Amino acid sequence: MNEALQVVHAPRLVVALDVPDPARAVSLVERLAPLGVLFKVGYEAFYGYGDTIRAALAANRAEYALDLKFHDIPRTVHAAVRSVVAPGVRLLTVHALGGAAMLDAAVDAAHERAAELGIDVPGVYAVTILTSIGAEDLGELGLAGGPGENATRLAALARDARCEGVVCSVREVADLHAFFGAEFGTFCPGIRPAGTAHGDQKRAATPREARDAGAGFAVVGRPIVEDADPAGAARAILAELG
Repeated sequence: MNEALQVVHAPRLVVALDVPDPARAVSLVERLAPLGVLFKVGYEAFYGYGDTIRAALAANRAEYALDLKFHDIPRTVHAAVRSVVAPGVRLLTVHALGGAAMLDAAVDAAHERAAELGIDVPGVYAVTILTSIGAEDLGELGLAGGPGENATRLAALARDARCEGVVCSVREVADLHAFFGAEFGTFCPGIRPAGTAHGDQKRAATPREARDAGAGFAVVGRPIVEDADPAGAARAILAELG
């Protein structure tokens, strides 16, 4: 591995709270928060029981990523970002395909609202190519080239719009760091321990592969939240990430 691309810090483990039962989600927060993980609050939790899960996160002093993948006209995204920035939100996601003006609006809104609240500015991370999309799917979306080429092109757009980083697969991390520097953030879904099912993830990777690639955040959902011992599952993955 190129010395310049070697990981300096282990990826931070992100636990995706993609569960239908609010009581189960709260229990996961209570059991996993002491491990120092970041939680991911996506559509299911935010729209299904948003007040409950945010209260649980606050009570356990847990940081979280708000994964709502905003994608709309710049004014609408600006207003949406302002509405969700709150204490505890470490980062939030938008779609890079929304374009430069929309990304700029999201970053501006995050800074404005954080300043009003007197809190740290959450990083805006732009979604490049979803990890559920394979090379064979790109043509029907009208995208030329492979996942890596498209992710790099969209990452350049995000960087120029002052985004802290991008949502991408582990497979793109090394190239993104080569182009944009190791400080450019990478939030990587689709992390699966070796031997576990990939589900709908087409560009999955193991925790060790995430570590070796230099990923900033390694997102794990079902292998932890569906385990009978989620804390034990998380500790095993933390050991592999370290």
